[in-house]
Amino acid sequence: MAVSPTKELKHTPLHSLHGELDARLMPFAGYSMPVQYAGVKAEHLHTRQAAGLFDVSHMGQVLVQGDHAAEKLEKLLPVDLVGLPPFKQSYALLTNENGGIKDDLMICRWDEKTFFCVVNAACKEADLHWLQQKLPDLRIEHMEDKALIALQGPASATVLAKLLPEITSLSFMQGCHVKLDGVPAFVTRSGYTGEDGFEISLPAAQAEPFARQLLESDDVQAIGLGARDTLRLEAGLCLCGHDLDESITPVTANLTWSISKARRNNGDRPGGFCGADVILNELNQGTREKRVGLKIEGRAPVREGAQLVDASGNEIGRVTSGGFGPSVNAPIAMGYVQSKMAAPGTRFQAIVRGKPLPVSVSPLPFVPNNFVR
Repeated sequence: MAVSPTKELKHTPLHSLHGELDARLMPFAGYSMPVQYAGVKAEHLHTRQAAGLFDVSHMGQVLVQGDHAAEKLEKLLPVDLVGLPPFKQSYALLTNENGGIKDDLMICRWDEKTFFCVVNAACKEADLHWLQQKLPDLRIEHMEDKALIALQGPASATVLAKLLPEITSLSFMQGCHVKLDGVPAFVTRSGYTGEDGFEISLPAAQAEPFARQLLESDDVQAIGLGARDTLRLEAGLCLCGHDLDESITPVTANLTWSISKARRNNGDRPGGFCGADVILNELNQGTREKRVGLKIEGRAPVREGAQLVDASGNEIGRVTSGGFGPSVNAPIAMGYVQSKMAAPGTRFQAIVRGKPLPVSVSPLPFVPNNFVR
């Protein structure tokens, strides 16, 4: 039998720089991406203490444009886009007809007819097809000529303001157009680490020179996907394809805060989005399972896929993300348990290598968020 050739991995505009910085590269969502440079723990702690530079150019950047774009996008997203002010960004869930989560994304209003979206790398092709299928009279542009850089951590604003002084006026989840050496770019004060930070969308050709400028600061180090994962886990943030999928609804995922009041029952524009009947009913009636944080006794990490059981050995849930949290200096995890077992402090066990390990439900996030509001 002939063996099909391995699909060639794509490179981001910072690929050469990753090699120069001795990054350990790995395949991720069809791209060759840096998993670590100096080591996951060191990179994680540096981001919490100073500023970490992340290459997130594998993510999908999408412009949605046209008349009544807000009203039309609200058919797919359970958020208040009609009332979203210009240059304000919102976290949003792209739901399917059964209320399951196709993807989670960031969406920012640029003007009356234009919305800028950042979608997950593994979902971007499917997302584009879904948007084009459901919104045929809007222009859906995949901005493949753009790079995306994230600068995260308490020193990020000071470092970035030296190059882009306009960013000092931004608060969490706001954005603005800027120019880098005369070239247009777009910045939001956001990120996925729980720290203050920024995401910069810029032309691919400008990405490496800009990254090098940022790395000239002693406060900035390059950070890989390994620390990105531990940072978001400590911050209690979901990873699509792991903590979220098309069988999980926003209510089950404990993301009810992402459903705007205007889109709920008794709101100004209730329902009208994909899976609304299911989701709005769950808001009233509850769900069988809930996503929770998990505190692990001992030092052994509990990984994705581990079974959760009660004192009698009955399965009550599963772990969807897990690892060691460098900031809390302990193993942590997230997962889904029966709703009756979801109260903070509830104790049960995780099965690790065939042996039960005591765990308990922990409030999320595991570390305080440091967003600038």
